[in-house]
Amino acid sequence: MKTVVISVLAVTLAVTAGCARSEGGAAPAASAPSAPAVTSCGMPLTITAPPRRALTLEQNATEILLTLGLADRMAGTSYQTDPVLPELTAAYDAVPVLAKLYPNREAVLAAKPDFIYSTFTSAYATDAAGPRADLRELGVPAYLSRFACEDPATGETAVGFDGIFAEIEEIAGIFGVAEKGARVVADQRARLAATAGAGRPDTDVLWYYSGTTTPYVAGQNGLPAALSAHLGVTNAYGDADQTWPAGSWEEIARRNPDVIVLADLTRGGDGDSAQSKKDFLTSNAVTKNLDAVRNNRFVTVSGSSMDPSIRSITAAEQVAAGLKELGR
Repeated sequence: MKTVVISVLAVTLAVTAGCARSEGGAAPAASAPSAPAVTSCGMPLTITAPPRRALTLEQNATEILLTLGLADRMAGTSYQTDPVLPELTAAYDAVPVLAKLYPNREAVLAAKPDFIYSTFTSAYATDAAGPRADLRELGVPAYLSRFACEDPATGETAVGFDGIFAEIEEIAGIFGVAEKGARVVADQRARLAATAGAGRPDTDVLWYYSGTTTPYVAGQNGLPAALSAHLGVTNAYGDADQTWPAGSWEEIARRNPDVIVLADLTRGGDGDSAQSKKDFLTSNAVTKNLDAVRNNRFVTVSGSSMDPSIRSITAAEQVAAGLKELGR
């Protein structure tokens, strides 16, 4: 359960070409594209050309690049949390995997990257790739999602679909594939529009991410909050200040949600898989009498799709279909 934030980023690509011909009739040579001016979470990055050796430090960043058709520009990937989307599997298999979780600084630099991308702040911890400022000093631009900025004031405090689409288009611009980015976003917008208002306004939905001893659920400002508003349902923990608050089963029983959305995580921890969540909910003395549990009102989505990513629209479609099937 990683929360995700990004600053409003600007990419400027200017191509200057002579239009007038010389007296002898020869046209002056066009100048090369100028370097994009990029600011990521308040940090200016120098990108002198479209990246050719990009690293992605977790799955959501990886799948964004793969969806943009950039597998041949990737020097490595890491931290796979779910099976890769089927349509991206072949491309993913062609990219070197640097580490099961986050690669350390040595592994990152050994790959000789010219661009690093993560949608999670934790990727730039000192025991992972290292601080972005340090990487910048080494000449490696390190981009961080606007939904995960080190300083929230430099990014977006709440996840929104427009912000997700803007990030996809920004990354596409940095890599010089703006037209592909526009097509991807147009497709995602159309799919999202088809799910608007799919739920009933009197339906309370609990977004259950992980844990059985202490359940972590969705509160304000994260993707589940944006999905709830888009689908027209109520987030059962929408009054919580945190994006991913630690809940309690007694409080969840008091709130008694109508539907429970289960994150299916493959990392193998306590209450990670959707099945382990169901097993717990149906056997625990406090939770087995919840309306959603007694009536088997569950919807399952991949764990990574509960964070802003290329999968956000898939999550909207899956939850919309589940609500329809449940009559909620």
